[in-house]
Amino acid sequence: MLLEVFPVGPIQANCTLLGDEAAGKLVVIDPGDEGERIAERIRRTGLEPVAILHTHGHMDHAGGTAELLERLGGGVPVGLHPDDLPLYRRLPEQGRMFGFEVQAPPEPDLELNDGLRIPVGGCELEVRHTPGHSPGSVSFVVHGAPEPLVIVGDVLFAGSIGRTDLWGGSYDTLAESIRTRLYTLPDETRVISGHGPETTIGHERRTNPFVRS
Repeated sequence: MLLEVFPVGPIQANCTLLGDEAAGKLVVIDPGDEGERIAERIRRTGLEPVAILHTHGHMDHAGGTAELLERLGGGVPVGLHPDDLPLYRRLPEQGRMFGFEVQAPPEPDLELNDGLRIPVGGCELEVRHTPGHSPGSVSFVVHGAPEPLVIVGDVLFAGSIGRTDLWGGSYDTLAESIRTRLYTLPDETRVISGHGPETTIGHERRTNPFVRS
């Protein structure tokens, strides 16, 4: 399995490339900025991108989608949970609020509804709706990986949780998502967050000061 996690843009949000090298396929998760750089990293893998997926519709996680799709030549499905469409469609406005220019994104053509399974060669991404940071935040549980793995965007961080003071945010909803949709995963599950270092479900369940199991 190919797994590359690297920060992009001035806010340093993590972009993830997840692929099956034997099958020659990969998905891109959260292309927040630097679409040209992401496209070059994809080319270096030699794998075919089969989807561009978003954990949520905030600028730092989706702001590079338009450029990336152009660099890839189009034709790659773009996935988002429908509850985050209002945020996603206002990406240029989000950018202006923070002093950045953000290109209007392509309309999603893949609804990341809860329970959807997305095949990537011999792996499969299970979509779990984990709202609270935003209404349509999702996490991707990876089945078929060498070890348990989940990609959570800004729902859960190493020693912290996502902000809930932005539009559509709710601490109670976020805490419920973490307890019922993430902390129920095996303790050894690797957690790839939207910012900063990775952690594990067990470590956060035992020590996270904001949400305990």
